[in-house]
Amino acid sequence: MVTAQDVMTPSDYMARALFLAERGRGRTSPNPLVGAVIVSPEGVVVGSGFHARAGEAHAEVRALDEAGAAARGGTLYCTLEPCCHVGRTGPCVVRIVEAGVARVVAAVEDPNPLVCGRGFAFLRAHGVEVEVGLQAAAAMRINLPFFTRHRSQRPLVTLKAALSADGCVAAAPGQRTRLTSAAANRHAHWVRAEVDAIAVGAGTILADDPLLTARGAYRAQPLVRVIFDRRLRTPPTARVLSTVDAGPVIIVTSADQLAGRESGRQALERRGARVLVTRTGMIREALGRLAADWQLGSLLLEGGAAIHAAAWEEGVVDIVRLYVTPHVIGAGGVAFLPAGSFWSGALRQRRVEPLGPDVMIEGYVHRID
Repeated sequence: MVTAQDVMTPSDYMARALFLAERGRGRTSPNPLVGAVIVSPEGVVVGSGFHARAGEAHAEVRALDEAGAAARGGTLYCTLEPCCHVGRTGPCVVRIVEAGVARVVAAVEDPNPLVCGRGFAFLRAHGVEVEVGLQAAAAMRINLPFFTRHRSQRPLVTLKAALSADGCVAAAPGQRTRLTSAAANRHAHWVRAEVDAIAVGAGTILADDPLLTARGAYRAQPLVRVIFDRRLRTPPTARVLSTVDAGPVIIVTSADQLAGRESGRQALERRGARVLVTRTGMIREALGRLAADWQLGSLLLEGGAAIHAAAWEEGVVDIVRLYVTPHVIGAGGVAFLPAGSFWSGALRQRRVEPLGPDVMIEGYVHRID
């Protein structure tokens, strides 16, 4: 006997599509995470799929392949508007129409200018009923990097910092200060495994000489490392330059500071670095170039204090993630951000999670919708 609890609702189907979409996390960039479910007129799931990797079949195509002839007359639930252009794969809307799908329920419109409503228009023009907006907030949340890159022309920026109990990031300027526990460090590396890029300032390179790799966590794609270095102070011997096989190392400088430093630039390039020269030296301009030229959708800004403050002042930080430790640094410590400019209680959808002796606090800077 079928009970009310056995009957799936449209929200249930979309929830399944969202769950499937997450299976591609860390593998699809610069493409979005997408999941799709095909339901027969009788309410039976006959096909499902997700986008597993950039350049491979899209979620809708995988679902259609699984459904076969059972897709005819059915409803396709998908987390993002089906594409209508030819990229590395063909347009999904053509396959949907050819399969005889009667209705498409999509969570959100694709912000990519190549799609952006055109997919829906194609489907409607070919007799397919289209509904948009079911679980839109959840669909946008899993694809914030994709939406940010297309709407703001820059990557989604997460400011990450380790803080002492009294709000300091280091014992003194330029001094390497270990604060976080093994549990917090493991979490930080898991995060590194999913973002497109890690970024630091030249001060962090000089003080810590980090590798800037994801260790102890599997990463499916090359990891871009960005060094904001207006004065081109990064030495050719920096350890990060020994890891170019893990992904590109981009050193961001400015045209006015580069004058007279060509030999330094050449030395860095011989070590495998890519030098990105900006006109203004502003972080926002560099982020725009990284999104346009490198298709970066997410960037983890790890420090130090100077680059954190500059990004915060320019208003390009979207998410803040803090690892707060029980250590007390005391007088002379380097403050996280200028006094009065930040309060973690103001973060939206704020989340707190214990990690060993430390506590992670994270949330959105702006409203997400």
